[in-house]
Amino acid sequence: MSASTHHGATPYELSVIVDAADLDGRAHVNNVVYVRWVQDAAAAHWNTLAPAGARDELAWVALRHEIDYLSPAVLGDDIVVRTWVGVAKGLSFERFTEIRRQGDGRLLAQARTLWCPVDARTGKPQRVSAEVRARCSVPASEGDRYG
Repeated sequence: MSASTHHGATPYELSVIVDAADLDGRAHVNNVVYVRWVQDAAAAHWNTLAPAGARDELAWVALRHEIDYLSPAVLGDDIVVRTWVGVAKGLSFERFTEIRRQGDGRLLAQARTLWCPVDARTGKPQRVSAEVRARCSVPASEGDRYG
């Protein structure tokens, strides 16, 4: 996953501190928590990117999460979740996320998610305006590639 190259897409950062509810039986952050962090960062980034009115009209559903778990996070770790947009094809919008420990900068996990815009009222897939497409994706020639 080539998630560390942004190609002009402005990253968004979310800070979290690992608490006891995030841990599994091995005293590491549970895999589901990483998915929650990926989703929380994407939602927060959307709230900063969305043009006027778009948040009321559009919602996003995950089509696919791909996560590489590289190193565990533990109780009390200060975590930075960094996310940025990738390429959009049709109704599939790519987003990348890195999860790092603040103290040493160690990459703990990286993710690639495909999101689909949906009508907030009906839940049906929704084409987006040129403005939303420009804010929420990068041209294919500049985008990251998974592999």
